[in-house]
Amino acid sequence: MTDADTFVETVQEENQTALSRLGSSKSLYADTGGDIDTEPVLEATADAEYAAWQTFLTWADDEADDEARAAFEATADEEQDHYETVDGKLDDEYEPDEVPTLHEYLRDREDTVSRVGAFVGRILASQRSKDQVIGYFVGDADPQTASLFRGFGEDLDEQLERATELLAAVCETDEDWDRAEEAATGAIQAAYDEYVETLEGMGANPKPVC
Repeated sequence: MTDADTFVETVQEENQTALSRLGSSKSLYADTGGDIDTEPVLEATADAEYAAWQTFLTWADDEADDEARAAFEATADEEQDHYETVDGKLDDEYEPDEVPTLHEYLRDREDTVSRVGAFVGRILASQRSKDQVIGYFVGDADPQTASLFRGFGEDLDEQLERATELLAAVCETDEDWDRAEEAATGAIQAAYDEYVETLEGMGANPKPVC
């Protein structure tokens, strides 16, 4: 039997390399297709926020567990707000049409325990990429937009708290904890696999230059 805090630490340790690379400057290069400029950065962020909104909305609609449903609904509301905020900053009308591999993975989880585990993995991966977006706008001398994304990062911190409380509620056996951990790792690996595939497709090395 484990507990929620140990669970998060274990997932972070076991996926240290993937999370580290998702938090490198190359992740922004991959997300924007090599075009690290304000509009592509905002568009990539809009894709991610829109996908998250739709994922958690779908989960909330068909979730049998009341506590999990409430957590997914709250998260969907936050992600909708994030998406609409980013969309409002784009110069041109933008229709998100890319579903990140991470969210394809999440949408394939059908039981509550796996969903909550994948929820944790998604947050850990998103925290890394969000830091790169903040860094971009700091470097671009746009403190207002950087501050906006810091607010998104604070929401992710609250989501992690929500997810860990939920883990403790839905994981009743060792098997449950193992299944949740497998789903968390799967979510991180889905994000990482897309990162590697995108960079290699662009002829770039996915490993950071030390």
